[in-house]
Amino acid sequence: MVTNSPPLLTRRLTLRMSLLKIFTLLSLFFLIALASIPLQAASQLALSMGIIVFVYSASSEAIQHSKKRELFRLFAIIIGCFLSIRYLIWRGVNTLESDDIFSFIAMITLFIAEIYSGVIHLLGCFVNIFPLNRPRQSIKQFTDEKIPTVDLVVPSYNESETLLEVTLRAAKMLDYPANKLNIHLLDDGGTDQKVFQENVVAAQHALTRRKKLQALCQSLDVEYHTRAKNEHAKAGNINTALLNMDGELVVILDADHVPTTDFLDRTVPWMIKDKDVFLVQSPHFMDNPDPIERNYFSAFTRMPSENDMFYNTIQKGLDFWSSSFFCGSAAVLRRRHLDMVGGIAGDSITEDAETALALHALGYKSVYVDKPMISGLATESFSSFIQQRERWAQGMAQILILKKPFLNSGLHWYQKCGYMSSILFWFFPFARLVFLLSPLGYLLFGLELIHATFTEILIYTVPHIIVSFRLSHVLFGKNRWPLVSELYEILQCTFLFRALLTVIKSANDPSFLVTPKGEDQSKNYISSLANSFYWLLVMLFIGNLGALYHFYSTPESWELTFVVFAWNTFNFILCVSLLDVLIEKKQVRKASRLPAYDYVKIAASEHQIWQGNLRNLSRTGANLSLTFEHTLPKEVRLIAYASALNKHVEIACQVMHQNSDTKEVRLQFLTRTDQEKNNVIAYTLCDSERWDSFQKRRTRPISYFYGLKHVVSVSMKPLFLHIYMKLKQRS
Repeated sequence: MVTNSPPLLTRRLTLRMSLLKIFTLLSLFFLIALASIPLQAASQLALSMGIIVFVYSASSEAIQHSKKRELFRLFAIIIGCFLSIRYLIWRGVNTLESDDIFSFIAMITLFIAEIYSGVIHLLGCFVNIFPLNRPRQSIKQFTDEKIPTVDLVVPSYNESETLLEVTLRAAKMLDYPANKLNIHLLDDGGTDQKVFQENVVAAQHALTRRKKLQALCQSLDVEYHTRAKNEHAKAGNINTALLNMDGELVVILDADHVPTTDFLDRTVPWMIKDKDVFLVQSPHFMDNPDPIERNYFSAFTRMPSENDMFYNTIQKGLDFWSSSFFCGSAAVLRRRHLDMVGGIAGDSITEDAETALALHALGYKSVYVDKPMISGLATESFSSFIQQRERWAQGMAQILILKKPFLNSGLHWYQKCGYMSSILFWFFPFARLVFLLSPLGYLLFGLELIHATFTEILIYTVPHIIVSFRLSHVLFGKNRWPLVSELYEILQCTFLFRALLTVIKSANDPSFLVTPKGEDQSKNYISSLANSFYWLLVMLFIGNLGALYHFYSTPESWELTFVVFAWNTFNFILCVSLLDVLIEKKQVRKASRLPAYDYVKIAASEHQIWQGNLRNLSRTGANLSLTFEHTLPKEVRLIAYASALNKHVEIACQVMHQNSDTKEVRLQFLTRTDQEKNNVIAYTLCDSERWDSFQKRRTRPISYFYGLKHVVSVSMKPLFLHIYMKLKQRS
């Protein structure tokens, strides 16, 4: 039986990790026992205030990089969790009494939502308490005979030839022995089933696609694969192709996932040094904003992305507990281990996590390399964003129902906690809807939500909320700004709730849907999904009118009414501000430009050379600061050092804009030859240090009040924009 300790770690560190796991388990039992001791109100207030002061003090020491950072962080999390456990016990024992059946149902529903949120919070603290930072590895430390053969596969369904060409060209430039790397395009859009379908137009389109991609693969010396039928979606596509491959390792890249040249150099060594490693996963870095980042925040280059919390924190936490899992792309898998479980799993529509679960249960190991070495494309529209999230939520629900990881005897207890944390998170729509709608039960129908006095709420509920937010800041502060998670959850909850109900009704019903990429964003428009938010806003507004009636009709209960009114108003402000996301803003550029500061030269001839620095860079062009006196020629060459190729490259460019006063020059790359295409891709997309620098630049914490101020400051403008655009559409 293989063990589940992380490979390539010293005996001392492995022993330390084992002791920490035992300590964490014992602490949990101790906290539950201690938290159940009843106290008088004054004692509870003193305890709550003391814990708040302690958690803030200890977490401040941890955040400020003190010498005993880990110790302070550990104490802050444990003591903070104690307060949350105590709150949940108090809620269950003391606050669920009512003579009114409807009020009792409302109480129980809200309590279940709080239990769910509490469990997710505690699991999140557990998973992320000791994030694992692994040392850098390189294949250059091994002799050629030890370096394994690799089959790199790019599954494709409906992606454009242009997008696929970029990914394949980047794969050809990987820093790996050429005789040990084979690259394959798996075309599921040109299968026999599609080419010979009854719809003549669709059949011709599929045949044309097949021929174009075959020609592309031939020109790039890449193997082209298709199959007879489109069965079992992405998993079926990969498994069919694997029958014709014999590499020791398998690399899976989504069609839009462009690898940096050092991807294999940094990942494969973990496979060489430990034969029990079945997976080496790396982050998915998106080089364009998702619709929330683009439409609402307009802060893609300043604010951590949604992906950053998962890939920069959670996966590292899971890695400590031997539970980091396959994310479908940007990963290396061992072929021998895949064969043991029949290839990529296909019982759920999240085949990646399902495959990892099966191999973890057999005792094999996973490794997470925290280095952005893949750049992909985020969804462009809100509707495609929701479609993608619905698939993730449904797939995780399928794994819970069909695979029951909490009962899997092959998993260690801490691996079960890791998987359950990742899976249960996707049931947030239930809790989020309850938290949004519960205040209406009191404000509109007079239902009792909690059997407690105003004082009890102040000494139990408020401290729990304060400490929970503080611990969230400790765990995710650099990678998740305050209120951002709440905003994302509200945007998704109504749609994902319906999607989850279909899985609960029949776990085998959901089918795999390919996430749209490269959508047309050439104009402003209101998302087709906006109506459900309009209804939600109307209900929340009516709820506040109900609060005014309560203040007038029952002044003796003004304290409780004020608490629920504040709760409902907070929900209303969040929902109004989110209307901004539902205005799909046009995107003029074909590719997002990210900050870049490289020293470059611009040349028109041997004697006409100007020196400057980049301001920003994309896969299609650049903006730079350049000192020049006379008008630049229409076509120039950009001369820059490409770290990915370890040499200088020349890129032909067209000057799109120039201003000698502001020293600004905008360039569009020209790619008329294969070499020019390779140079552009290598320079703009294949340098992992560029992505790493960009991520570190935007991963910075802000205060809760700064986040709240931002939400409030943009809360009303979107409402008027929606009214204006709706009236404009009708006129």
